[in-house]
Amino acid sequence: MEYNEHKPIYLQNVDLMQEKIMRGEWPEEERIPSVREMGASVGVNPNTIVRSYQLLESQDIIYNKRGMGYYVKDGAVARIKENVKREFIANELPRFKAKAGMLGIGKEELIDLL
Repeated sequence: MEYNEHKPIYLQNVDLMQEKIMRGEWPEEERIPSVREMGASVGVNPNTIVRSYQLLESQDIIYNKRGMGYYVKDGAVARIKENVKREFIANELPRFKAKAGMLGIGKEELIDLL
């Protein structure tokens, strides 16, 4: 995986993992790769993956079955969508709106483009 130097690696891994869940590659209530497996597949230290998994666990996206590994929690897709939507509205939409305004792109043109 190629990493963006402007965002922490563990957060980029969280984004990747959320995409895998949303695309159904990691179905709800199914086991996900171990910390070591995931670290090897994306080429990062397992400690970085632990940090990513801890964040996903705190967001109620995955859970740990003691001695068995991490699993995607039931309802994770809906929670991810809500989190990503909230982040998009708070962070990306204002930048998009400002840029469209600077370029003179009005509501009607945006609606036609969408």
